[in-house]
Order: sequence, then C-alpha cells, then structure tokens
Amino acid sequence: MSVLTRLDTKGSPYLYILPFFVLFGAFGLFPLIYTGYVSFNDWNLLDAGAHHWVGLANYRELLHDPYFWNALGNTLSIWLLSTVPQLLAALWIAHLLNHRLRARTGLRMGVLLPNITSIVAVTIVFTQMFGRDFGMINWLLGLVGAGPVDWQADTWSSHLAISTIVAWRWTGYNALIYLASMQATPHDLYEAAELDGASSTQQFWRITVPSLRPTIIFTAVISTIGGLQIMAEPLLFAGTSTPTGGSDRQFQTAALFMYEQGFREFRFGYASAIAWALCLVIAIFAIANFLLTRRIATDEG
Repeated sequence: MSVLTRLDTKGSPYLYILPFFVLFGAFGLFPLIYTGYVSFNDWNLLDAGAHHWVGLANYRELLHDPYFWNALGNTLSIWLLSTVPQLLAALWIAHLLNHRLRARTGLRMGVLLPNITSIVAVTIVFTQMFGRDFGMINWLLGLVGAGPVDWQADTWSSHLAISTIVAWRWTGYNALIYLASMQATPHDLYEAAELDGASSTQQFWRITVPSLRPTIIFTAVISTIGGLQIMAEPLLFAGTSTPTGGSDRQFQTAALFMYEQGFREFRFGYASAIAWALCLVIAIFAIANFLLTRRIATDEG
C-alpha cells in the first residue's frame, strides 16, 4: 500500500468531519469564549465600545440582583408548566397516530403545522385569545360562570398563557419523534401481548413506553434546553417592545432580562455575565434531567 493510499485511508474521515468543526469553531466556540471575555469587562457600546477590566464584578452584581432571580424563577416556572404537559400530550398523540386511521398521513403532517408556523403569528393569535376584554378564553370561562381573567397582569396567569403557547408549538414536533420511534418497535411484541390478553392500555405502558425510553430522554433534555432559553413568546405576549415582561416583570424570563441589559441598557459586560450564568443553569438542569430520566428508566427496567 503506497503512502498516498494510507494517507487517504487515515486522513479522509477527518477531512469529512472538518467542515463541521470549522463552522462550530467560528460560529459556536469563538462567540462563547468571546462572551466570557466580555463578561469580565465593563463594556458599553454607546461609548464607542470603550471597556475596562472589572474581573468578577459583573457576576457579584448578578448574585445580588433581585431582577435576575425573579427572571430565573419565571423561566423555571414557565419551563415546568410547558414541558411536562407538552411531552405527555406528545406521547398520547403519537400513540393515537400509530393506529390505523383514515387520512393518517394528513393527520401526521397536521400536527407539525404549529411548529412551522411563524412564532410571531402564533404568539399574536394566542395573545388575542388571552385578551382580558375580548379574548376567546375569557368568553369560554364566562359560559361556565367563571369571571374574566387578566392574563397579563398576574404571575400565574401569564405563565399559564405563555406555557400554552410554547406547548402548542412543540407538542406536534415531539409527537412525530415519538411516532418514528414507536414504528421501530417490533410488531411481534404487540401480537404476543394480544394473545396473552393484554389490553391496549397495558400494551402502551408495558411495551410502547419502555421501548421509547431513549427517545423520551432525548426529548426531555432538548425540551429543557429550549425551555430555559425562552424569549420570543414573553416578549411578544407583552404586546410592547419593552423587554421587561409586564409592568411588574411578572413574566420576564432570564433570556429577556439578558436582552434588556444588553440592548436597552447597553451593558454588554453585564449581559454577557447573564448569558454565562444562564448557560450554567441550562447545563445543570440538562444533566440533572438526563440522570433522572435514565434512573427512572433503569428502575422500571
């Protein structure tokens, strides 16, 4: 074997994956490292980008900033309210779509429509539905004798409304992921279960759910990462261009707080510190979520 042939055999795989790492280094790793550098500076773009080194001052200020902790609490609340119902609903929808149905292909494509629709259009429509005076939700509540709710005014009501928007967008997407995994489950298992007299519900919990464990872990981790970065929905839900998340910051998320500090207060150093703190929180929750779901799967197995 010639030197050129050996070089081609050993070097070709690295050349094939090189473009990914080049792009990741340019658009992923470099911004991450540069943001870390900016977070140690007092950086104001309005002053021609003037900056000076302040060390950990931005992080110390962050730890004592009540607005940051309020935003982080709102983020966790909205994430919890949107992620858990979303994944359960996706699992149920995928189970239904896995049966023989008329227009099955159309139904499968239909569940993906909320995800491919513009987030701006979806949020504006839902904001109108959750309107205090003329919203459809309050009209339906009125039919059962419940009083109108000012969805934007209170913390719990605004979190519930924003969580509904997030769940609406991502439930169908997760359902298709579950459906693809369900179709890889051997049909022989269901036939054997039917011969043993297992009901449809028993088949779902004893065969379908255990076979989906890797997929459930994947969707739980991805939903955690996405849910903790939520920004567009609360920004548009407020109906104004002010990124405070309501008059009392009742639905301002951590990403929205970072945007406020960076692009309204022009404190890029402080905004970068928020970005790194949020990255750390996401990493902790994603790892904890992964370990928890894997532990549950192992115990059930």
